[in-house]
Amino acid sequence: MNGVFVTGTDTGVGKTIISSGLAAVLKENGIDVGVFKPMLSGVAREDPESDTSLLKELSKTSLSHEEITPFQFAEPLAPYVAGLQEGRSVQLADVLSHWNVIYGKHEFFIVEGAGGISVPLGPDFLVSHLIKALELPLVIVARPNLGTINHTFLTVQYAKQMGLEIAGIVINGMGGSPDLAEQTNPSMIEEMCQVPILGITPMLEELTPENIKQMVKEHVKMNAFTTKLGV
Repeated sequence: MNGVFVTGTDTGVGKTIISSGLAAVLKENGIDVGVFKPMLSGVAREDPESDTSLLKELSKTSLSHEEITPFQFAEPLAPYVAGLQEGRSVQLADVLSHWNVIYGKHEFFIVEGAGGISVPLGPDFLVSHLIKALELPLVIVARPNLGTINHTFLTVQYAKQMGLEIAGIVINGMGGSPDLAEQTNPSMIEEMCQVPILGITPMLEELTPENIKQMVKEHVKMNAFTTKLGV
């Protein structure tokens, strides 16, 4: 399968911004790209401001909201925990069943997880188990500020222990006047993790589709990204 799985070092680091931006640039470059975010918590997938809607809009996929995100939960919690509040649980096989329906509808897929790599999605399976099952290389989205070295290193080490292929890291949300930690973190992350930094993207003041696409075009090394993934 030709595609990539986007995860984060934490929740709120900008996985959807990077995922949707990558999808928009690939689409602009003539790549037939689809998106899949199997689980969503705390907002309806059809909400115009949901992750699902942003992914659909920027990728220009004909997939429906339900095809992109087959499982949604009311509470803004880890999907497994949110599901338990509703008396529901999702098995890995359930996610793969939906994936098998859509993966042939596009040449390349960007799949986005929920939160970080160890977030529980259902009984006995985490985001990492889904990545393993899909056999997709991994792009890790990290924050730029103090503490990110530890979070990123732990994420990379766990991914390597799981036997996952890591395409690279995108550091997202860099401020206009980066402090010393933000200035030095990227090189230290690359040195410690032995994984390439594919981009350092700025904090956007306004999240519009055009701003997101332009940010990725300007600040992600798309040649390195596409070469790494064989796009």
